[in-house]
Amino acid sequence: MKKIVVDIITLGCSKNLVDSERLMRQLELEGFGVTHDEDNPKGDIAVVNTCGFIGDAKEESINMILQMARRKRDGNLRKLYVMGCLSERYMKELSQEIPEVDAYYGKFDWDMLLRDLGKEYHAEASLERCLTTPSHYAYLKISEGCDRNCSYCAIPIITGKHRSRPMDDILQEVRLLVSQGVREFQVIAQELTYYGLDLYGKRMIAELVDAMARIEGVEWIRLHYAYPSQFPLELLDVMASHDNVCKYMDIALQHISDNILQSMHRHIDKRQTYALIQEMRRRVPGIHLRTTLMVGFPGETDEDYRQLLDFVRDVRFERMGAFAYSAEDGTFSGDNLADDVPEDVKQARLSKLMRVQQTISMEVQASKVGSVFRVMIDRKEGEYYVGRTEYDSPEVDPEVLIRADSARPLAVGNFYDVKIHDSDDFDLYGHVV
Repeated sequence: MKKIVVDIITLGCSKNLVDSERLMRQLELEGFGVTHDEDNPKGDIAVVNTCGFIGDAKEESINMILQMARRKRDGNLRKLYVMGCLSERYMKELSQEIPEVDAYYGKFDWDMLLRDLGKEYHAEASLERCLTTPSHYAYLKISEGCDRNCSYCAIPIITGKHRSRPMDDILQEVRLLVSQGVREFQVIAQELTYYGLDLYGKRMIAELVDAMARIEGVEWIRLHYAYPSQFPLELLDVMASHDNVCKYMDIALQHISDNILQSMHRHIDKRQTYALIQEMRRRVPGIHLRTTLMVGFPGETDEDYRQLLDFVRDVRFERMGAFAYSAEDGTFSGDNLADDVPEDVKQARLSKLMRVQQTISMEVQASKVGSVFRVMIDRKEGEYYVGRTEYDSPEVDPEVLIRADSARPLAVGNFYDVKIHDSDDFDLYGHVV
């Protein structure tokens, strides 16, 4: 009998992706065929895992639901289900506006989808996933929710309070993934430095990473989404002491002006931020810092923005992204502060900030020419093998391009020592030594 095929379409962050991978495994265990390709949906059933973080992400999610609803109306889809952050927050409104969807689920009750399909959730397989990433790396979600309550952020409204996963549970999952060939772990959480507070009464991220690093077969561990206030400095010591903990930290700083940081409810000031960055680079020489910054927050003056530009020039982040503020319903700033920076000013500030960072990124990349790096090969693309150093996270960071040589083929998922001989604004070019 022909298998019923379910298309899983994931929008938003890697935390959503982990949820999709868990659902895919559960569906597989119940005999479904499963695909994960939003560009070529062809299944009998579609599940859209939505994002609800900012305006653009909401719009993308709604457009995808509408696209799948059209497929259903045209007779090309039997069932349509929606889950994730957007439906967690706007379930009532969505069900009224897009009634073609057979059922909506939130971020944490997607297991009910299985029951609605007449199937059972396999608790014994709760750690298992169908990886959608290349088989040599995986995202590892260590907690849900956030206790920080930044004034602009809707995430705590959607996901609730911070909830850590038990450490034994996480380490068991790591061992399972290693046994399946995973060598690289992107550790993710909405706020990973809070890990353990709710379960163990203290921050345990350093202990968790140390325990992960000691598991045989774990080649790289990379950390995402730290918070600067009360940062656990012992985590840096763990990073410095293990070769398989990448010298990389993804830490969203948002701004540097004391005026804006206070209004954002960030619980850190300009002096403390500079001091933290200095300490990170002192304790972990060569660390690459990835940050996210925001322009156009309510009340941002020309002077506040000038301080932000100076900050980027001073600190010279190896990796940086930025976005313009958009008001979110239910947040403190969305409900209480006037969105008083004109949109054209926001976009002009954003463009200038990114031009400054582009120059810095180009100089950072150029400084690596002549050096040898350990590179993980992700894929072959045209005439090049494409890989990453320990300073590069998948999807968001620069890559290393190595011209393919038929006399010396490279294996995807393997490490090679690569000497860099050229660079551009973003990527590096090298050859295996």
